[in-house]
Order: sequence, then C-alpha cells, then structure tokens
Amino acid sequence: MISVRRLGESDLLGFRAMNALYSDVFDEPENYSEKPPSEAYVSEWLANPNHIALLAEGDGAAVGALSGYILPKFEQQRSELYIYDLAVRETYRRRGVATALIAETRRIARSVGAWTIFVQADTTIEDKPAQALYRKLSNDEASVLHFDLKP
Repeated sequence: MISVRRLGESDLLGFRAMNALYSDVFDEPENYSEKPPSEAYVSEWLANPNHIALLAEGDGAAVGALSGYILPKFEQQRSELYIYDLAVRETYRRRGVATALIAETRRIARSVGAWTIFVQADTTIEDKPAQALYRKLSNDEASVLHFDLKP
C-alpha cells in the first residue's frame, strides 16, 4: 500500500528522505544530498505555505516524491502551481505512485484556488516515460523552450 503525505514544518526526516530519493533517482548527489540544508532552513522552507513537499511511502520507505511551488500571480487574483521535481524509485514505477502524487498536488491546487498546474519535462530519451505520464494526465501540451539564466 502506498501512502502520500505533505511534509510539515517539523518533518526534517521526511525532507531528508525526499532529497535522498531525488539524489538516487536523478543520480544528482551534487544537487540533493552532498550539501544538505540546515535544520533551520528546512523548517523555514517547509513552513512556507507556497512550498509543496510530498512524500510517497510504501513498505516503510520513501518510494516517490514531488516538490513544487504555488506561484501567486500579478495579472489576476489567482495562482499557478509548478511541479518542480517528481521522482519514483524504479522498483515502484508503473504502480500508480506518480499518479497518486499528482492527485494530491491537484487537491492542493484546488484548495488554494490555483487555475492551473504546470510541469516541464526534458526531451531526452530517458524522460520519455515522464512525458507519457504528463500527456496522459494533462488536457493541454505546450511547445516551449526553457532557458537557464545565470543570476
């Protein structure tokens, strides 16, 4: 049985499990596990109602995670929800974990009055399963270019 929960302000262990999962699944320890944020930073991040951290657990372990941001808009009194990261351990894929994480994200989006949820996927071969999932769950697909600008 898979359960999905939103991490709360004091859930340091859940946050660390989420980052460890991202580190393993994305094979990016330099971004997720090598320089972990302090407990104070984690607590402050999790306390922000516009930050979303979801953890899917099964068999007593973290098997999936989703993190995102609620983005209050300026052009109208509404918000968008951006899924920043979504990962599922390989042994739990195709078992509804990502769909359950997105279902909880949709529930959160409705509760804050978000008018849309958006997510980006790379165009690489290894991201084909993510693209298929997003196509299955979405009602629209945009063709966009993404650029990273140095601060």
